[in-house]
Amino acid sequence: MNYKEFKKIYGASNQDISREVYRNNPDTIRIKKEKTAVNNLEKIFSAVFNIAYKKGFQAMSMRDLSQKTGMSLGALYAYFKGKKDLLKIIQTQGWSIIKKDLDQVSKTHENPRERLTAVIKAHIFLSELFRPWFYFTFMEARNIEAVKSMEDHTQKILTGILESGEAQGIFKPGDHDLTASMIKAMQQEWYLKRWKYKKLKISVDRFADHLVNLLEAFCLV
Repeated sequence: MNYKEFKKIYGASNQDISREVYRNNPDTIRIKKEKTAVNNLEKIFSAVFNIAYKKGFQAMSMRDLSQKTGMSLGALYAYFKGKKDLLKIIQTQGWSIIKKDLDQVSKTHENPRERLTAVIKAHIFLSELFRPWFYFTFMEARNIEAVKSMEDHTQKILTGILESGEAQGIFKPGDHDLTASMIKAMQQEWYLKRWKYKKLKISVDRFADHLVNLLEAFCLV
């Protein structure tokens, strides 16, 4: 599957994500009209990612967010109680995007080699689709336990595939936990250093295929 095909199946708009956040947080978001709430959540998330990219989330003030969104402080507090709650909402939603789609992709293939290819590509393609969410989540990972759980979950998927492949004689014996960790690092390379690959004119498909080829050369019997 290439990136274009992946987008047709798993792609979601920023509005879709904001709608999901609204529906998943009825106790936090005190806005009754869904359309209004979704539109404002889009603005809030976009502003947070923009400000955090420039100076970091911890340095961002509520006044910064108010100015960037054009919303009053009172209006912002109708969506979250403070920065801590806002961070939790964003991190939880980022985790939801990754877990739901990676779990689905992982279950579509029984052969370990095909599963490994699918999961590696899915993670890279998701990070291309939702780069601001991935980048923000990575940069703020130290601030919330849920993100560490996300890292553990995705790594366990990779480790499980490698162990299953070894048991079936498809992959070589090895330190599968460490290999999975290295795969994670290479996947993160794509969205953390996107500027580098853009300069080199390397597409997301080329990057994903090359990583899969490297792993197969290392892992296949």
